[in-house]
Amino acid sequence: MDLSGFRDPQVARGLIEAIHETATRPMVLMEVCGTHTVAIAKNGLRDILPESIKLLSGPGCPVCVTSNADIDTAIEFARQPGVIVATFGDMMKVPGSRSSLSREKADGRDVRIVYSPLDALALADREPEKQIVFIGVGFETTVPLIAAAIKRAAEAGLDNFSVYSAHKTVPAALGALVNDPEVAVEGLILPGHVSSIIGLEPYRFLAEEYSVPSVITGFEPVDVLQGVWMLAKQLTEGRADVEIAYTRGVPEQGNPTALALIEEVFEPADAEWRGIGVIPGTGLVIREDFERFDALKRVPVTPEPPKETPGCQCGEVLRGVTLPYECRLFARACTPEHPVGPCMVSSEGSCAAYYRYTDHGKS
Repeated sequence: MDLSGFRDPQVARGLIEAIHETATRPMVLMEVCGTHTVAIAKNGLRDILPESIKLLSGPGCPVCVTSNADIDTAIEFARQPGVIVATFGDMMKVPGSRSSLSREKADGRDVRIVYSPLDALALADREPEKQIVFIGVGFETTVPLIAAAIKRAAEAGLDNFSVYSAHKTVPAALGALVNDPEVAVEGLILPGHVSSIIGLEPYRFLAEEYSVPSVITGFEPVDVLQGVWMLAKQLTEGRADVEIAYTRGVPEQGNPTALALIEEVFEPADAEWRGIGVIPGTGLVIREDFERFDALKRVPVTPEPPKETPGCQCGEVLRGVTLPYECRLFARACTPEHPVGPCMVSSEGSCAAYYRYTDHGKS
């Protein structure tokens, strides 16, 4: 697909002018996707929007919102004899309460980076004498592929493959955010990738129950600017709808095949979000029919009680109540090379985006 039109400076200028004309009062908007956070920072969009619009970054990075309890559990799997932990690379350096997967690997534990859960399946096939535990972290975007991997493991009789499900689902978490008086968000830039799976309907309650305008956008500069303009227009007109500005990537009904696959393998459960706490029904656990592929049942572990890193304000950043550069550790004790919190580890983390693209957020 030719995306040049979504990067066209002339089109962008037209949208910027329209935003300036429309945003006639102060507005607080939040993007809730890590890819949006990077796109906004990389393209300097905060600097070209009118002063009346304040853009906050929300809990859109799945690595960042993963709790210390979940990270500690992943680390505890790595410490078990005969276990190989398979994980996406962005989880390696995320600090838990007392260690990280990267540190465990340096200490001799068998932790391997994979690029797909299918790589972990292949690993289980190659090393039948080992238990392969795949660390499942992500939103609705990654869950269908992991569900497919579990089904394939069942069909192949791979009894040495299991998944630790730390997945989270987005819509109800947004309800918790807009219901938080400290956050005070007036409009939401909704995630394109997640929405390509779940569609528009799961967000409708944001407008109907909370009167919060929401727009699903893509990731090019023109996409984001169009989303901001549509939100400003809703707020100026005094209405609250859920709209799609990313029609080339998000059908209104989402992806029914992917949704059916998720429904077949997983069921909702409560989940703990870093900085927000436990949100009912926003986690996903493996259903009884596939429970033999649940890592906690295959390799039971009991990590020590979790604790937070002193001074790290990642939780406040994820809620939008603190900007990355307002954290006293930012760009000092905490950098991408030596991260203290997950918001600086992940390539989609708010702190990493501010660090790389905004002159440390102090320009």
